[in-house]
Amino acid sequence: MKHYGWCLATAAAVLLTGCGGGPGSDNSADDKAVALTKEQVRETLPDGGSMTGWKEAARPTAVETDELYRREACPIKGNAGCENSRFFGVSTFRHDDNAAQVNFLLIAYDSEQAAREAYDVLWDGHYSKKAGPRPKTFALGPVGDERDARFGTSGFRGEPGAVTQTRVGTTLLWTETASAGKGGVDEDVVRDLATVLAERSRQAQNGQTPSAALDD
Repeated sequence: MKHYGWCLATAAAVLLTGCGGGPGSDNSADDKAVALTKEQVRETLPDGGSMTGWKEAARPTAVETDELYRREACPIKGNAGCENSRFFGVSTFRHDDNAAQVNFLLIAYDSEQAAREAYDVLWDGHYSKKAGPRPKTFALGPVGDERDARFGTSGFRGEPGAVTQTRVGTTLLWTETASAGKGGVDEDVVRDLATVLAERSRQAQNGQTPSAALDD
């Protein structure tokens, strides 16, 4: 199947080789915006234990955002949006029942201001375009501090695909979801996936071990 620039496995492969519904955020006053460590980034990414019904295709992996990985995380002229970034992480899952696949991506910044300044740069300059031609916007609900979502097609035959971007404190988060057949991905599924990732980032920044997971 030919995709409109999705390449869901590409980012995970780059991280691994070096080649070139849980609960939503409660936005409480106790939430913190702290810079995550490399290990916290890896722990924030969903793993096999947090993704009921999905099969891990690429384990959670985190790397420093050096020149190589800036090109992957921020594929814009001058790698705009990666300023003051610290780490980049990816994990990937597939769902055998409906031929769906999801990439979770995370960029950890050294401050909330840096993440906030990068938000529009990366959404407008790259990630919003990954939902295929003529996508529609849809609401994620109260997920994170900022959020955007688009639902479109991942292939020439109208296979569904969606991309979300969320900011939680010092992190920018993405889900890239696609299915080889119609009905494999819908807005509710995408919301659940984005919410799990956002909640895990919130937990990590609050000093907790990320535990948010999809319900059975």
